[in-house]
Amino acid sequence: MTPRSTSSGPDPKKTTAKKAAAQKPAAEKKTAETKTPSKKTAKTAKTARTATPAAKKAATKKAVTKKAAAKTAVAKTAVAKKPAAKTAVAKKPAAKKGATKKAVAQRAVAPAAGAPADGATASPALDTADRERLLAGTHHDPHSVLGAHRVPGGVAFRVLRPYAREVTVLCGDLRVELHDDGDGFFSGLLPLPEAPPHRLRVAYQETVQEVEDPYRFLPTLGDLDLHLIGEGRHEQLWQALGAHPMTHDSVAGTRFTVWAPNARGVRVAGGFNFWDGTGHPMRSLGATGVWELFLPGVGAGELYKFEITRADGSRTFRADPLARATEVPPATSSVVHASHHTWGDEEWLARRAEAPAHEAPMSVYEVHLASWRPGLTYRELAEQLPAYVADLGFTHVELMPVAEHPFGGSWGYQVTGFYAPTARLGDPDDFKYLVDRLHQAGIGVLMDWVPAHFPRDDWALAEFDGRPLYEHSDPLRAAHPDWGTLEFDFGRREVRNFLVANAVYWCEEFHIDGLRVDAVASMLYLDYSREPGQWTPNEHGGRENLDAVAFLQEMNATVYRRVPGVVTVAEESTAWDGVTRATHHKGPSGFGGLGFGLKWNMGWMHDSLQYMSHEPVHRRYHHGEMTFSMVYAYSENYVLPISHDEVVHGKRSLVSKMPGDWWQQRANERAYLAFMWAHPGKQLLFMGQEFAQGAEWSEAHGPDWWLLDPEYGAAADHRGVRDLVRDLNAVYRSTPALWRLDTHPSGFGWVVGDAAEDNVLAFLRLDTDGTPLLAVSNFAPVVRNDYRLGVPDEIPAWHEVLNTDAARYGGGDVTNPDPVKPEPQGWHGRPASIRLTLPPLATVWLRPA
Repeated sequence: MTPRSTSSGPDPKKTTAKKAAAQKPAAEKKTAETKTPSKKTAKTAKTARTATPAAKKAATKKAVTKKAAAKTAVAKTAVAKKPAAKTAVAKKPAAKKGATKKAVAQRAVAPAAGAPADGATASPALDTADRERLLAGTHHDPHSVLGAHRVPGGVAFRVLRPYAREVTVLCGDLRVELHDDGDGFFSGLLPLPEAPPHRLRVAYQETVQEVEDPYRFLPTLGDLDLHLIGEGRHEQLWQALGAHPMTHDSVAGTRFTVWAPNARGVRVAGGFNFWDGTGHPMRSLGATGVWELFLPGVGAGELYKFEITRADGSRTFRADPLARATEVPPATSSVVHASHHTWGDEEWLARRAEAPAHEAPMSVYEVHLASWRPGLTYRELAEQLPAYVADLGFTHVELMPVAEHPFGGSWGYQVTGFYAPTARLGDPDDFKYLVDRLHQAGIGVLMDWVPAHFPRDDWALAEFDGRPLYEHSDPLRAAHPDWGTLEFDFGRREVRNFLVANAVYWCEEFHIDGLRVDAVASMLYLDYSREPGQWTPNEHGGRENLDAVAFLQEMNATVYRRVPGVVTVAEESTAWDGVTRATHHKGPSGFGGLGFGLKWNMGWMHDSLQYMSHEPVHRRYHHGEMTFSMVYAYSENYVLPISHDEVVHGKRSLVSKMPGDWWQQRANERAYLAFMWAHPGKQLLFMGQEFAQGAEWSEAHGPDWWLLDPEYGAAADHRGVRDLVRDLNAVYRSTPALWRLDTHPSGFGWVVGDAAEDNVLAFLRLDTDGTPLLAVSNFAPVVRNDYRLGVPDEIPAWHEVLNTDAARYGGGDVTNPDPVKPEPQGWHGRPASIRLTLPPLATVWLRPA
């Protein structure tokens, strides 16, 4: 992975949220807290967080006026100011009501069961310590003091509602106005035997709401969830943490949960409370470090963040690490999300596990979704991308990271929302729709996954609760030396759980067929890009990051166990032993395998592109760069990648790497692609290279599709290369010899690998039953007539199934149109031989006739 720019700057929401708390004028502080539909909430919240105080007040009034207009005359009367002596009102609510209210009041003032015999009662008001902790955002158990609680003399009701003018408790027919204790606190004592189910009527300056009391509900997380979180073994962590719309105790709302073990307190702030979390403190659930709050009436589409009080008493607004949806960057809020997608890919899922990935055909089209067709949404991409990829015959697409990231120039490799598809192209259900349509078109979906590091944005994971949490506590271990980011603390069980569950999440929730894990090498070595003195050896004195090894093994084992048919792929650029070996099989180094299904063959990519970049006259001196890959071809299960990293930042596009004039450049690319498709290993090609785009890729504008426009004079040249890619995939998929034994030496045999003077390479690929395909590449710009090659003697005749010099691809049409019969003359150590005409700068495939 190439170095990428760091992510976006300051968080506008955090800044405006602080202003909202600190700069509200007195009149605005009485403005209503509303439950508006999700779209209106988002709009109102943005206004409330970015406008001037006067504008905020106007926006708030606009948001609440519609509800105010719908209230009855009685509700409007309720907002009028009351006499100062509210305590008496709380004890005798019937004094101001009619005959019906008198009957209710008489029942309410009956002696409470279990009350002290002498009639002693407790004050319902909160003590000073609890008030201060709640206002400071440092209360670990607000449910123990807010809501309804049995006390001597009855039931104490306590409510914290900033900016409210009055609060009334509703218990069946009972209506009791609470005393205003100041600073948003309201309380009252009712002589009831037990704390009853109740609602609240909250009067603001211009509206009245009837709402559920969040502090009357029991925790929504069970003991098993908390135990698994504490153990770091919750494999579906996203179902426990984050924001989840749900029905709890017959009441609809959203459960908010977050892991913040170093926090002194956590509150929920969002569009539903105008980004003031004072009235919504969360409770700590024991030693797990999890904080929880169920908010009735909050539903899908609402914006939110967690307001965390750090150890030093300062506060920080943080996006939810497990948010399943986000605002469109550069906005940074999390979004409450409920999925409604109905999948239609049952047939695909049922058969994707029929054969292991390394024994099945796999040719991959790598895509950066935001720039493939700039401006298209997930759903619009779903109408074009599956058809295009299916037409070219690729078996899979690989999506560059789709998880939310603040800076588009990072291409998604600096992730802040690990559980949320980027909102730039739509919501999570829109992304599911795209995956679904790809599956229905018979195309597997791989995606880049980035567990190695994360950016330092102060609204995301960095020092999340005031101290290093997701990153390592040792600054030298935490700082990634190449990208200005932070490395995960793979030794902390909760962090490993966060990442392992994330891998499972994409596969289970979005039906992803495989994860290509980015920057594995940077995870495996403690001294990666570090000088002596900048790293500390492991407990054995070595340079291996044992925590990262254990994490990768756990991730792979968990994903393969839970999701049959998926494949994990490592981008690993070193000679680490056993990347694709099973985790329980130890190698010479003493480590078990990492457990990946496939590994990118970075050595093959580097060597072969280096060879192709030389002028043909000099290639004889670099012949080994094309043959060396077969020395280690079966040490791992390989993918041959021509990825985005090879066509950016001055590396030039694939065709532009080739020497010679325009005809020779295209001929070289065509010959190289056919050599690649015949070489042992799976294939990966980045978008735009399939039609010989001359310019480097840019995320700003994507592939140069205009090159294929019939009105463009050289369109035929580009269409010819694309036609070749289509035919390569077609022959590849129909020829098991090219993929069945990719990882077994019996599937390959050199015919001639040392013809450096000729710039010729020839080899056989074999199916399990011995059926061969002969691939011959001539990387010289001359025709070689009657070129003799040794072949097996049991094949009566060979016929050409693909020739990259064919006229339809833009070549010179030097072909072998007739079947070629072997001669009994032994050659290249084989009992028979054939004579071929080898086109210049071309690759030819032959199969038994």
